[in-house]
Amino acid sequence: MGKIHKGSPWPLGSSITSRGVNFSVASPEASYIELLIFKNEDDLQPKKILTLDKNHRSGDYWHIEVEGINTGCFYCYRVIGNRSTCKQDIFSRKILLDPCSRGIAGWNIFQRESATGLSTNIDKCLKSIVTERDQFDFQSYPRPKHSWDKTIIYELHVGGFTKSSESDVKDKIKGTFLGLIEKIPYLKQLGVTTLELLPVFAFDTTDSPYGLNNYWGYSPINWFTPHHSFIASNNPINARDQFRNFIKVCHKNDLEVILDVVYNHTTEGNEKGPIISWKGFAESTYYHQNKEGKYLDVTGCGNTIAANNPLVRQLILESMRCWANELGVDGFRFDLGISLSRGKDLKPLDSPPLFEEIESDPALSDLKLISEPWDCGGLYRLSDFPAKRCCTWNGHFRDDIRRFWNGDKNSTWPLKDRLTGSPELYKDNFKSAQKSINFITSHDGFTLKDLVSFNLKHNLSNGESNRDGENHNNSCNNGIEGPTTNKKVNLIRSKNQRNLIATLLLSPGIPMILMGDEVGRSQGGNNNAWCQDNPLGWMIWRTDNCDNELRSFVSMCIYIRKELSDFFAPLININSDSPSLQSQEKLWVQWHGVKINAPDWGSWSNTIGFSINKAKEGAIIWMGFNAFNQSMKFELPKPLSPWVKILDTTLLTQKEYGLFRLSNQLEIEIESKSLVVLVAKEYTKKLRI
Repeated sequence: MGKIHKGSPWPLGSSITSRGVNFSVASPEASYIELLIFKNEDDLQPKKILTLDKNHRSGDYWHIEVEGINTGCFYCYRVIGNRSTCKQDIFSRKILLDPCSRGIAGWNIFQRESATGLSTNIDKCLKSIVTERDQFDFQSYPRPKHSWDKTIIYELHVGGFTKSSESDVKDKIKGTFLGLIEKIPYLKQLGVTTLELLPVFAFDTTDSPYGLNNYWGYSPINWFTPHHSFIASNNPINARDQFRNFIKVCHKNDLEVILDVVYNHTTEGNEKGPIISWKGFAESTYYHQNKEGKYLDVTGCGNTIAANNPLVRQLILESMRCWANELGVDGFRFDLGISLSRGKDLKPLDSPPLFEEIESDPALSDLKLISEPWDCGGLYRLSDFPAKRCCTWNGHFRDDIRRFWNGDKNSTWPLKDRLTGSPELYKDNFKSAQKSINFITSHDGFTLKDLVSFNLKHNLSNGESNRDGENHNNSCNNGIEGPTTNKKVNLIRSKNQRNLIATLLLSPGIPMILMGDEVGRSQGGNNNAWCQDNPLGWMIWRTDNCDNELRSFVSMCIYIRKELSDFFAPLININSDSPSLQSQEKLWVQWHGVKINAPDWGSWSNTIGFSINKAKEGAIIWMGFNAFNQSMKFELPKPLSPWVKILDTTLLTQKEYGLFRLSNQLEIEIESKSLVVLVAKEYTKKLRI
């Protein structure tokens, strides 16, 4: 280790210089800061302690440049502030992880409990690592940049996707980014365009009760570093390169990658939680607190990040730039994103500064942005989400489609809006289909198979006496709770899965599919598998466990959506009953019931149909929905050319799929609990079904 220099407040974190390494960290109320340099990641004592005094301070940032060290250096901080309070005395004893650290080591000695209480945690702490900060090679591996109307999202868990012994992935890379690379051909064959990864930020797997594993990862310990267990050989030095290699393969295969990011809370919990990183540097800066120091919580996780604070926004923006421009990801999905719009005392802001800065940052301008429009404090902003570029998870789509196919009352009228891109929900007839992330299932809730197999949640294995998880699921077991050998029940369940997934994929908006839904993955009725790092929460691969016919059906629906995307994923909603209102596109929607142009919107109705028509020339597409408990005959509108059936959810095997010209062009009978799609013959020429 060589000479010590004043250093620079920018860039944040640790960065290589011509002389060594520059360190910079924010801590507004510190009296001075100690930088601890370690020789090895498991060392219990630092080889050098450097003091950052007022000469190393610029505004709220503390900085120092150290000669003679390079990438791979292990370091931590200790913050010394006003010792007049017992609380600050506790803080000063804790060894802290750099909030801007791009590499983390020490997982084999880390203990969450050591970061609480009065004692020091130096023998059980995590350590930051100095890493390179190279930019991603976009010239060789450019972003696919699928337009929203061409986007089909597949939500998956990096670890769970390849952990199964039947995954045909080498043991040493199971559950890692490198293991996920092995399954890119499967995802390509399925037809999806975009992968949405559950949290890959470094998270605390021990942040859970009852000795369970925090599997999903919504417990961030850092916003910059890839999670260590997703790295082959757990080598923290290679973490960034392994992640980059994964992104390169995805881009080479025309697949986008979106990260589910957790900026709304951290693993440090409330005032009684551990002091690991943010809390030790600036507790009242990073977290919403009241005057008494009690943490304010609208995330359900003990704390809420104060994204209204400039220092916090700077760190979040730096994290996004890191993942987007250094590591190559294509977008972000903000977990409980609306909580980031809260200001002082958690007051909702109409113009939250974080989203304003994200949307004005040229380094982030070509990314896809998605958010949950709700938080645990009751805030739910869908039509007026305070970020122009953010699409939002449409929970109403999920609920209304489920209710219709269950045969619930008052479900047909809401279905109308969902089938046209939810313009009434978004209060925008022209852009709602570009804002709405449509989904039937997600990681949070039942899988598709369980949705049609269980009336009740079965979460006892989570250790909370079945108290956790959503109680109102709009699910239906179709007569028997759980798995059954009853052929009639299983037939209905198979049809219902096809009804739900087809409605999802053939509706305007951006569809998202949950990992394994395409092959009938079950979680045994568990609708909150956040702690199930076992076969219950893993992808299934063994052929005799998979519903391969369902996978073929899903792939076919994706194919139809892509080939006829002008109708199923329009940039402009075709939501008019008059051809004159769509003169530019010459397309208009006509609603039907069992009789032409006579839709039944009554509370008792379980049937609906609609056609997409070209001016006054005739219908191009007709879709019929029958959620009634018996078959129904539907009159058909006059087509532009003879009707051809391209999809029927009563057909359960791939051998039955195909293009079938109707012998009767005037009406069609749809079986109970079934969906049929007809297309005018001239528009089927490019379909190879």
